[in-house]
Amino acid sequence: MFAKYFFDIWDRLENFPANRASDICPPPPAKPVYFRYLTLMAFHTYLCEGVDTAVIECGIGGEYDSTNILVTPTVGAVTSLGIDHTAVLGNTIEDIAWHKAGIFKSTTKSGAVYTVDSQPPTAMAVLKDRAQTAGLSLHSVSRHPDIESGKIQLGLSADFQKTNASLAVAVAAKHLQTLGITNDNLVSQDTALPEQFVRGLETTHWGGRCEVRKEGKNLVWHLDGGHTIESIRLAAQWFATCIASSSQHNQKRMLLFNQQTRDAPALAKTLYQALKEALVPVAGRASASDHTQDAPLFTHAYFSTNITFASNSNTSTTSGGRYKADLISMNASSADVSALTVQTSLARVWTELDASTEVGVMGTIEEAIQTVRKMASTEEEEVMVLVTGSLHLVGGVLEVLETVKPDLD
Repeated sequence: MFAKYFFDIWDRLENFPANRASDICPPPPAKPVYFRYLTLMAFHTYLCEGVDTAVIECGIGGEYDSTNILVTPTVGAVTSLGIDHTAVLGNTIEDIAWHKAGIFKSTTKSGAVYTVDSQPPTAMAVLKDRAQTAGLSLHSVSRHPDIESGKIQLGLSADFQKTNASLAVAVAAKHLQTLGITNDNLVSQDTALPEQFVRGLETTHWGGRCEVRKEGKNLVWHLDGGHTIESIRLAAQWFATCIASSSQHNQKRMLLFNQQTRDAPALAKTLYQALKEALVPVAGRASASDHTQDAPLFTHAYFSTNITFASNSNTSTTSGGRYKADLISMNASSADVSALTVQTSLARVWTELDASTEVGVMGTIEEAIQTVRKMASTEEEEVMVLVTGSLHLVGGVLEVLETVKPDLD
């Protein structure tokens, strides 16, 4: 279906009269850039397929984002804000909040928009101002008691996902109410959530977001695509809870990390500090102080490029590959990637943070994974691996895990 609608849009743009060459001048660019193309294709697909409800997430910002062409959305929402995409959105949380609130429209059918109650105060002030200007009521959503208490076991396990889930519940309820499917009392802090909501929350799966994968007898992969200061900190806190809940107290821990386009050293330092702080209050475990003081946070730390496979040929191990060396982010310098410039810098930074960690630099994700697997095969205790720092990295790791089986020999 994806291929069908991709070429449907492609052919229509190719055949549009203004895009055809003439004797007078060459045609204008026939295709929008990648994200805008997929946005156009998505709306076309949903219309053709008769989709009843679509949840549209902005790409970057909101005010000028290509997704922001809906004239009469039922409801709008802004999740937890942080500093990211500063070249486009600005360097302050207030600037970013202004862009995000660009989806607040006076034509919103429900007349309501939502955000989380943990929003930075100055960002909240901007959201309130823009909502008021649009004539909308802005609702600040706190965690639903059944979600906060753990009565509902979220499919996405990290604590911060409780905030996201509670916002999703409020938005979904308002959407259903606006469509006339439910009444005003569907969701409140004082009532249990509908069974359909509970099922959705508990069965949600999002690859590479707070995802745990077990491999073999003792290797456990923990994957989260955190790539900003805020999301890296949350990934560290999530991993700390995974350590706390492990039944084995003496497990080895390994890190697989990369960030090719943002301030990679700053992210690595944030990860180190946040994990160190999160491990201190690990509930009453005698080994908690050992984890944070006597032992390194990670016994090994590997810094890889986002290139997925060691070979770009369609061999038996890569025939199912969705990422290849020529499909890594084009925002990265190819010369720096080839020279492992970022990875070498990250290895140096981590050694400065913790000299007891054995660090390594890898040219491909496949090489890093094979190294981890080989190390784990010699261990009797559990080996926990945290993969974070880049969505591209996590995507490539998932690809290798699913297509390149461990060498059991």
